[in-house]
Amino acid sequence: MQYTYLGRTGLKVSRLCLGTMNFGPQTTEPDSYAIMDKGLELGINFYDTANVYGWKLGEGITEQIIGRWWAQGGGRREKVVLATKVYNRMGDWPNESGLSALHIKKACEDSLKRLQTDYIDLYQFHHVQRDTPWEEIWQAMEQLVREGKILYAGSSNFAGWHIAKANEIAKARHYMGLVSEQSLYNLNARMVELEVVPVCADYGLGLIPWSPLGGGLLGGVLQKAKEGRRAEEGRQKEIEKLRPQLEKWEGFCAEIGEQPADVALAWLLKNPVVTAPIIGPRTIDQLTGSLRALEINLSDEQMKTLDTIWPGPGGAAPEAYAW
Repeated sequence: MQYTYLGRTGLKVSRLCLGTMNFGPQTTEPDSYAIMDKGLELGINFYDTANVYGWKLGEGITEQIIGRWWAQGGGRREKVVLATKVYNRMGDWPNESGLSALHIKKACEDSLKRLQTDYIDLYQFHHVQRDTPWEEIWQAMEQLVREGKILYAGSSNFAGWHIAKANEIAKARHYMGLVSEQSLYNLNARMVELEVVPVCADYGLGLIPWSPLGGGLLGGVLQKAKEGRRAEEGRQKEIEKLRPQLEKWEGFCAEIGEQPADVALAWLLKNPVVTAPIIGPRTIDQLTGSLRALEINLSDEQMKTLDTIWPGPGGAAPEAYAW
């Protein structure tokens, strides 16, 4: 396994992050345990979850599964750098969502109970809340740090200016601020290259791409269709719309002798701002198969070819759209 620092911190994490969103709804608890154990065996020490995963209001099903896995002992908790999230609705009362100081405090304490742990390594804002002042948000987070309940703060789904504003206010408070941003980023979704990638580089945030395979789109959907494996319901229109690109994409991967999913991950890993793409395996085979991406080193020429197949926005703003 390869490791890198999470942004400008001294925290070392694996170059692949184990996403747990499938644990509960799609992957049984015993299978989830097996995947997490295999992750540790492979050297993956960076696990990502959220209080809403499991998708039953207020229950935090996925966090509960991780908590029961840790309760088995064997140094599991000590080996994992855990990232979880706060923002989404966890109940029907007015203050059971968002980023108010009240909700941050309660959501963190509830996550700690479900996870059966004393602290969260990386506590992430699942989305920006424009109605809450950053002074309030940082006051709540600073208090959690003082209490030893969280170590680092991260964001998810933030625009570039949100990151800049958050970190400038944190700086004024002599607080470290955001150390990571979790964004939608893959070959078919490159909008973050305009402003989020540059701001992460400038402020020293580690970028953690979610949906690195575009919901399976970049995982060889055309080849799988030939083998009789149908795409998820509702994806067929998107596949047909992108068929010319997908044909070139899968042809390129076949030409270099690699699986599309591995190349998609390798492309992200080539970006120096990227800390670790989030892989969301439903099975152990999917988990172990992802490791091949760490061995693929795409050449400059191959990166240019991928830019022609999956063109981005043209680089960073404003040069991407102005002189």
